[in-house]
Amino acid sequence: KNSPESRRHTRSLQIDQFPSRRQAACAVKLAPPVRRQQSSIMKVSALCLFITALGAGAMSGVRRGSRRPVGRDAMLRGGAGTAAAAALGANAGTGNVATLETDVGSIVIELRPEWAPIGVERFKELINVGFYDEARFFRVVPGFIVQFGLSGDPDLNRKYKAANLKDDPVKTSNKKGTLVFATAGPGTRTSQMFINFGDNSFLDRQGFSPIGEVTSGLDVALKLNAEYGEKPNQGRITNQGNAYLKESFPRLSYIKKASLS
Repeated sequence: KNSPESRRHTRSLQIDQFPSRRQAACAVKLAPPVRRQQSSIMKVSALCLFITALGAGAMSGVRRGSRRPVGRDAMLRGGAGTAAAAALGANAGTGNVATLETDVGSIVIELRPEWAPIGVERFKELINVGFYDEARFFRVVPGFIVQFGLSGDPDLNRKYKAANLKDDPVKTSNKKGTLVFATAGPGTRTSQMFINFGDNSFLDRQGFSPIGEVTSGLDVALKLNAEYGEKPNQGRITNQGNAYLKESFPRLSYIKKASLS
């Protein structure tokens, strides 16, 4: 964990926030079809956890220092999501057990507000507005993570692309089965999530704060279709939603319905 390679990787996370250069660097490092060492690929992929979250932000033209959300986006920044959640009505789910009904089975997640209250609040809000319904698991890296959280509805992506959250401090480790927000750096969580497929504790010191853990269906998560790897383009998902994914990546696993109980 404290090897020269690990230290170099940590420094690489400090490169500029414009996605084109960082995405290119990531693509070059992940290009070889044969993985030399799973651990090194996992560490390189951690950089992509930062990059991929930009699909709902900087990839749509938002740049650090110039994010100026308006309307509902502004209302949702930080802890302001409470007001939006309250406006969803009496039928909104309030429990801390989230169920993702996927095309290959159900994944049940216990949300832990004591770990990450801000993140839990946002995740529940997104479930209640139907953000994750029909959403695809667009990034699957066996042995590392599965990522989702760009809506199939471009209108929902536009509403949340700049609705950045204040960070929750890391109170528990990125162990196997934990649910975590992807991020483009400090204070940039919006809607993208990943489930850890292994002990990724090296993510702890990079600020990835788990908000819950899979209590049932981890075997389902491990069966999600990985044939497309990291090929789906997040900018196109953000702008075109499922129309793009169904045409270009028709066999992606997806969430039929997300609910709270």
